[in-house]
Amino acid sequence: MNWWVLGPTLVFAILIWILDYIIPAMGTKKFGGTRYGVIGTTIGLIVGLIFLGPFGIIIGPFVGALAGELIHDSKDFSRAVKAAFGSLIGFLTSSMIKFGVTFIYFFIFIFIWYKHFLR
Repeated sequence: MNWWVLGPTLVFAILIWILDYIIPAMGTKKFGGTRYGVIGTTIGLIVGLIFLGPFGIIIGPFVGALAGELIHDSKDFSRAVKAAFGSLIGFLTSSMIKFGVTFIYFFIFIFIWYKHFLR
């Protein structure tokens, strides 16, 4: 077993897992969301995941950010939708990062497999 590969990939996987919760909140903030929208994004992500499964990961942060922004300022619906859209963009960004890391891990696996079994 190659611990020089497993150790860094484990640390990197945990980092990506943590960033998966942070990046949608950053997207909300980038698109003009307030602290309420960021908190709503995080709560929506967790609640959506628990109650709606994989579909909740997409819809939960959007609804959470929208609800948080509407709690903060119920009169400015367009700003709330913009901040919620930012959470959706953040989710898509984190998904693309995970997709890229998955390919990197796949190629590392293929390289190690080739090195050990086909030589």
